[in-house]
Amino acid sequence: MTTSPGPQEAHHDPVKPKHVPAAAGAPDPYFPNSGDHRFRVHRYELALDYRPGPNRLGGSARLSAVANAALAEFALDLAEFRIGRVLVDGKAARYTHRGGKLRVRPAKALTAGAAFTVEVHYSGNPRPVRSPWGGLGWEELTEGALVASQPVGAPSWFPCNDRPADKATYQIAVTTPSPFTVVASGRLLTRTTRASSTTWVYEQSAPTSSYLVTVSIGHYLPVPLTERPAVPQTGYVPERLAASFARDFGRQPAMMAYFTEVFGPYPFGEYAVVLADEELDVPVEAQGVATFGTNHLGGGWERERLVAHELAHQWFGNSVTIADWRHIWLNEGFAKYAEWLWSEHAGGPAAATHAAAAHSLLAGLPQDLRLADPSRKLMFDDRLYQRGGLAVHALRCALGDVAFFGMLKDWASIHRHGVVATADLVGHASRYTEASLTDLFDAWLHRPELPPLPGGPDVPRWRQGLQRWYGRSADDR
Repeated sequence: MTTSPGPQEAHHDPVKPKHVPAAAGAPDPYFPNSGDHRFRVHRYELALDYRPGPNRLGGSARLSAVANAALAEFALDLAEFRIGRVLVDGKAARYTHRGGKLRVRPAKALTAGAAFTVEVHYSGNPRPVRSPWGGLGWEELTEGALVASQPVGAPSWFPCNDRPADKATYQIAVTTPSPFTVVASGRLLTRTTRASSTTWVYEQSAPTSSYLVTVSIGHYLPVPLTERPAVPQTGYVPERLAASFARDFGRQPAMMAYFTEVFGPYPFGEYAVVLADEELDVPVEAQGVATFGTNHLGGGWERERLVAHELAHQWFGNSVTIADWRHIWLNEGFAKYAEWLWSEHAGGPAAATHAAAAHSLLAGLPQDLRLADPSRKLMFDDRLYQRGGLAVHALRCALGDVAFFGMLKDWASIHRHGVVATADLVGHASRYTEASLTDLFDAWLHRPELPPLPGGPDVPRWRQGLQRWYGRSADDR
């Protein structure tokens, strides 16, 4: 078994960089109509009632916020619900609601730096927000619902300031018929049954982006993945699939232990995995929760790597969050490289072997993607994932393992629950070597042409090694 050097071997004293406030700045360049940078939210309290049969959602949202500037009005993102009333600091406010924007005019203008609350009561039939990638957000299932909001689907189910940099804490209370189980972001505080309905209350105390808040409603059986875990890990699965889930996700606790070693402490209190009773195109990332479909069972490397990828996002994307969507490679590149690190650690092909396969793939595809600013059209292109993993591997080759793993762990620690941009990584990594990294970052992040394979032009027998690994089940490994 190959074990990567641990970050404890590094001997650097990282300096925490200075940052502008998380919600400050200009509108997101890829989604300029999402969010309102003139204020920031520090807490959401959602009280929702959902009836799965008619797909009816109603409730209230209370947002505690701070004005970044003097505001005669401000805007929240909210899809096509009926509005009951809107209050600002407990007083009725005027509002308009169209085009996915709830524009609120308080009875008294807000001064710069003022703390305020806004309360919205709403109801309707939630449905996904339309986007170039299909419907995003609240999705009605055959029995139940799930939320998959990345990047701009959160307004499909609650009013929010839908910007990745505007991170807040959440309390989420969901009332639904008692046969259903509710899984939401955070720790379950209470579960109260009255008559035929049950209210589930979750608290997410770590700062969370709106697109990373989730709810799943379905007929689920809780399946603990370990008896005495350092981090509680629970699956919520259809009862008939419990045994398959326990087998196919059985290596997740070992992944958690390894990622904690190389990335630092798990940044949240618990980790839940929902197995929706549906087929899903891809797993769904959320803070403290990952959602998979029934088609993601079956074992083999292609499924196991998805388990590693979603778990790695808890560090890279969820705890360490991008300032805007131009920097999406910071989420996906590090999560992709985490797949390769897990393979290397678990006795499969080394990260260099996976890097060679990715490089070979990219060499035959169009080279028109700039990693540091891919464009909205290409932000979820598979080439971004592969090239992002290669960029991280190139950094490892340039720094050497001791400095690289120290850099990696410090990156997750310094920016824990924070907001970052590509320039932050460039500055951070440069502290771990006396050599200039300018050419490396320029080639991998800012130029579309594919640079040479990091670590040398030839990784012997990489194709055969990957083919053997892909064909083996978890039981064989």
